[in-house]
Amino acid sequence: MAKSVLSEKAPKPVGPYSQAIRARSLVFCSGQLGIDPKSGKLVDGGAVEEAKQCMRNLSQVLEVAGCGLEDLVKTTVYVTDLGGFKEINEAYGTFLTEPFPARSTVEVVALPLGAKVEIEATAVRPKA
Repeated sequence: MAKSVLSEKAPKPVGPYSQAIRARSLVFCSGQLGIDPKSGKLVDGGAVEEAKQCMRNLSQVLEVAGCGLEDLVKTTVYVTDLGGFKEINEAYGTFLTEPFPARSTVEVVALPLGAKVEIEATAVRPKA
């Protein structure tokens, strides 16, 4: 049975979707933008700061789901400019330890709210 996950410490969904869905041991996180949950606005500082905020938001959602960034198995990083890939990659990597999750990085034309980065993820909850 699937259960919706909602963290008060991450940005609220702006449409008919959940921050994440927990289905048995799997957690499917919706894409997170670099939105500061307190202000409801994108963080300043461009793609690198947005990537960091995306990871902080994912961490908060995963915590409510009963796991953490160390439990990620797959992420997808959407960027509006692959020219900043190296810097975004470095920022993303500071939140993770080995074994790193599988990942795809895709350049897109646009993201919601004019964001430069969006990150979605799948995690496996550890056994209780």
